[in-house]
Amino acid sequence: MRRTCVFFHAHPDDEALLTAGTMALLAAEGHRVVLVVATAGERGLAAEGDRPLGEVRTAELHASAAVLGVARVVVLGHADSGLDGDAPGGFASADVAEAAAGLAGLLRREEADLLVVYDPAGGYGHPDHVQVHRVGTEAARLAGTPVVLEATVDRDLLLRALRPIARLRLAPRTLDLGRFATAYAGRDEITHRVRVGRFADAKRASMAAHATQATGGDSVRTLAALLRLPRPLFRRALGTEYYVRRDLPPGTTLTHPLDRWPAGTGRPGDRGTLVDTAGS
Repeated sequence: MRRTCVFFHAHPDDEALLTAGTMALLAAEGHRVVLVVATAGERGLAAEGDRPLGEVRTAELHASAAVLGVARVVVLGHADSGLDGDAPGGFASADVAEAAAGLAGLLRREEADLLVVYDPAGGYGHPDHVQVHRVGTEAARLAGTPVVLEATVDRDLLLRALRPIARLRLAPRTLDLGRFATAYAGRDEITHRVRVGRFADAKRASMAAHATQATGGDSVRTLAALLRLPRPLFRRALGTEYYVRRDLPPGTTLTHPLDRWPAGTGRPGDRGTLVDTAGS
C-alpha cells in the first residue's frame, strides 16, 4: 500500500541529520515522500558568500532531497528565529494556530498518511525545533493525519558516547553535557528504531549537499565532523534513526515507520485495517 509521508523540519540540513535514511527507505519502497521546511535557515552560521544565505540553503535543500528520492519540497517561508530564538517575527514566535492551519491545508491536499515532526524538546532545544513540534502536532490533529512520529535521538546512547569524548577533550570547549540531560528522548520513550544502514551513502550525500553548514562559527560543526567519519564508522554511528509515536504503549519496539498502522484509518481503496504493514 503506497503511503504519503510528510517530513516537517525547521531548517535546511535538519532533514539530513535526523531523518534522511528513513526518507530514502520510504522513497525506495515506492511511498510518496514530501519534505516541508518551515524556514530557509537564513540566520544559520556559514562562511560569508556572494548570495543570500537563505537562497543558498534552499538550493542545498533541493539537492539533498534529490538524492533521497523526495517527491516534493515545500519551504513555508517563515523567518528563521536564530539559535536564541530572538529574531523579530521568527517562526518560534509565530501564532501556533495560524501556522498549524496552513500546514494542515497542505496535509489535506497531500492526503498525508504520516507526519514526522520533532519531540517536545525540539531535540536539543532550538526554539524553531520546539515550534515544529507544536505546529506539526496541531496541524496533524486539524487535518486528521492518522500517524505522527517524533524524530529524536536515543538520549541515553548519546550521553554514553559524549562522556568519553568530553573527558578526553576531543569535543569543542563549548560542549555542555548538562544541556543533553533533557534533550531528545529517553530510551524507554522510543517506539521506532529504524535501521537505515543500507541507505548510509544516500544519507551522507544528503548531508554533504548542505555545504554551508560545514563551515562558519568558532568550533567544529556537527555536520562537518560527521562527514569526516570513515564510511564504516559513519554507517555504524548513523545507521539507526529514532522515533516516538505517542499512541503506542511504552516499551514498543518497531523497526519500520509504517509498522502498526492504526485501525479505522484506511483511505478509499484501502483493503480494510492494516496492521504491521511493513513487517518488523
